[in-house]
Amino acid sequence: MTFPLTRSRRLRNNDTLRRLVRETTLTINDLIMPIFLVFGKNKVEPISSMPGINRYSLDRVGEHIAELNKLNIPGVILFGIPEHKDAQGSGAYADDGIIQEGIKRIKDQAPDLLVIADLCLCEYTSHGHCGMIKGDQILNDESLDVLARAGVSQAKAGADIIAPSDMMDGRVLAVRSALDETGFSQTPILSYAAKYASSFYGPFREAADGAPQFGDRKTYQMDPGNAREAIKEVLQDIDEGADMIMVKPALPYLDIIAKTREVTDLPVGAYNVSGEYAMIMAAAEKGWLDKDKTILESVTSIKRAGADFIITYFAEYLAKNLL
Repeated sequence: MTFPLTRSRRLRNNDTLRRLVRETTLTINDLIMPIFLVFGKNKVEPISSMPGINRYSLDRVGEHIAELNKLNIPGVILFGIPEHKDAQGSGAYADDGIIQEGIKRIKDQAPDLLVIADLCLCEYTSHGHCGMIKGDQILNDESLDVLARAGVSQAKAGADIIAPSDMMDGRVLAVRSALDETGFSQTPILSYAAKYASSFYGPFREAADGAPQFGDRKTYQMDPGNAREAIKEVLQDIDEGADMIMVKPALPYLDIIAKTREVTDLPVGAYNVSGEYAMIMAAAEKGWLDKDKTILESVTSIKRAGADFIITYFAEYLAKNLL
């Protein structure tokens, strides 16, 4: 028997010693802040289900960007709410679309800030689905050209990374081919490779005004019970040209993050989604959890599972108060 010669508690005696031997340490460099953009003037709109998170009009987002830049947060990911929606999601690829205009403004203000453009159609379609529809069917192949066109439009606007989140089969190859053909071969793709049909997206759908108008997204987003399928999706997206891989959500899928880390040397990201944020904020408001300790522990767990970077609504709070 190794006890009493081996005593693991010896290395837990004080905070300095614990910090010395800590295996996983969260840093500002691990964090990406999501930003919601809207058309209009002088808008900073609180999102009721996500305390502390707002939607910004283009003339006000600069204040937020200045604060993130001051905190040395390395990047943001953009989501946009268009003025008008249609069945084709044409606002997703408009040269003067909300995301395209947001990218230009942010890159003009903060050229070194990494700007990731979320690439999906749900915020732009009148039906709220992530692809084209026929009746009650979500069409896969017919959606790829639209997604590719939108990805090129985002790259032209100056996006550093294009992040397809729609979960249509073959969309990484379609976007990669379109980028290469239009002179953007150096623009990387961050694929939402394992994106689950999750209940944890509820607050986001309020924030992005992107709830489906009929049915659900279970025919294209993944079943929460599946793990082997996630690895198949990851490997397929790598074969199609993805430069980075994302798992979404994060906390209920730490095992998927870990499995993904095992099968690829590509950078792996995870999305600490709106429902995960809302739960902690609501419990903290009730006094049921210590807010700071719970935020730090939960986001650190995502890195410990294998994520190289984390998209999280806690990014600004972490940078200001905990890191």
